[in-house]
Amino acid sequence: MARYQLDARRLLCPMPVIRAQNRVAELQPGDVLEVTCTDPGALNDIPAWCRINGHRVLATRRDGNEVIIDIEVGDGT
Repeated sequence: MARYQLDARRLLCPMPVIRAQNRVAELQPGDVLEVTCTDPGALNDIPAWCRINGHRVLATRRDGNEVIIDIEVGDGT
């Protein structure tokens, strides 16, 4: 399992989800992607995208005006 980071700050919906989707496509099952966003909608959008696509949200947290979401990459099934 490797850990990666994605800076999606200053991007508005739907760009944080699109950037996360593109980055996850490059990773292996079990890898973790930490996505940092400033779009408050990402707190709902990214977990919904994960559920639909077989990935798992490990944690969500706020740090000031930033939302940080840890995604465990699924196997695509």
